[in-house]
Amino acid sequence: MTNRFRLVARYTTLLLLALVLLPSIAYAQEEVSQEMFTVNNTWMLVATFLVFIMHLGFATLESGLTQAKNTVNILFKNTGIVAIGLLTYAVVGFNLMYPGDFSIGQFFGFAGFGLDPGADGLTIAYADGNYTYWTDFIFQAMFAATAATIVSGAVAERIKLGPFLIFTTIYVAIIYPIAGSWKWGAGWLDQMGFYDFAGSTLVHSVGGWAALAGIIVLGPRLGKYVDGKIRPVGGHSMPLATIGVFLLWLGWFGFNGGSVLSADAGLVSLVFVTTSLAAAAGILGAMAVSWSVQHKPDLSMVLNGALAGLVGITAGADTVSVNSAMLIGFIAGVIVVFAVLAIDRAKLDDPVGAVSVHLVCGIWGTLAVGIFSVNPEHSFMTQLIGVGAYGLFCLPASFVIFYGLKAVTGLRVSPEEERIGLDVGEHGMEAYGGFQITHR
Repeated sequence: MTNRFRLVARYTTLLLLALVLLPSIAYAQEEVSQEMFTVNNTWMLVATFLVFIMHLGFATLESGLTQAKNTVNILFKNTGIVAIGLLTYAVVGFNLMYPGDFSIGQFFGFAGFGLDPGADGLTIAYADGNYTYWTDFIFQAMFAATAATIVSGAVAERIKLGPFLIFTTIYVAIIYPIAGSWKWGAGWLDQMGFYDFAGSTLVHSVGGWAALAGIIVLGPRLGKYVDGKIRPVGGHSMPLATIGVFLLWLGWFGFNGGSVLSADAGLVSLVFVTTSLAAAAGILGAMAVSWSVQHKPDLSMVLNGALAGLVGITAGADTVSVNSAMLIGFIAGVIVVFAVLAIDRAKLDDPVGAVSVHLVCGIWGTLAVGIFSVNPEHSFMTQLIGVGAYGLFCLPASFVIFYGLKAVTGLRVSPEEERIGLDVGEHGMEAYGGFQITHR
């Protein structure tokens, strides 16, 4: 009787446990409903086209801050970058950045050429029901093209079109995805605890290191530095530049908001707020410093202040407080003004301030995670190691590509072509037909 009672008690206990646990197991398996899966995926696609709009922002900003005689060339490069970025990322970049398994430690891996969603790529089983394989690819591909766009403005007005497009192809196809795999592909920096939410380092500094290398290899534009003095070469359209910055700010809602990687209402809305407040604070920081140092309110500095705040907050937009976001943005706005002036004094000719905005403020934003993050696991030293690692990889790689192109094809247009403008010299057309354009 005793044994029978124990047996009944045991089976009763198991039955009760099953009744308790089965609903939990079923819920875990179906944690994201089909409706929420659709909502998540739709938001990620909206974020994707917001990032796409950033390419128009870069095109208008760069053309506005450079001379009218080079406008067609700027627009052509920015159009070509999008095409090259999407295609190379489809063929090789996506599977380099997200290899699944790394064949060389946690430094390098490759999942094969082309795209393949597999059996689960279009279902809730992929990415915890946050988006499909195709959405994953197209969102990340927009980021890849953005890194190359940063280089375009820095080397503007004196680089040959062909070599630049070759550089873009190599950099986006190989260098950017390998670097990205170290964090976003679960590589060695991710294992170490390095944090970069949306790409202060992985996108902006990676592009910024390449921009710095290009500036050094190319040298300054003709007439920029004469008899030891800095000669300003003004942009031809501040309205275009201003439109570009506001388009970039708009696109950043997708850049940072989409990096939540779901339609999580609380987190997406927080990221929108930290992103916007950092940009606003960057404007005020740049305004205060440039007005004090230059004794005039410089619009180009204020525009770069907005971008500095946006770049600065990108690494930690989801993990810092609102007050910290404002401080990060303000400091970025201050930093960018001094960086632009210092780089100019060092005779490094950067027509749009790309190195100051994307590299310098990208570094600041990445380190700021280690200072201001509410997550105690985020370490300043780990962030510093990550910044150093990307510099040690991306800068030498960029030098190798640029010097190789210089040796094989030549890198810089002729002095005469530079004087008449790349629009006529490289493209045989003008952006503003019928208007008199001054050739310097």
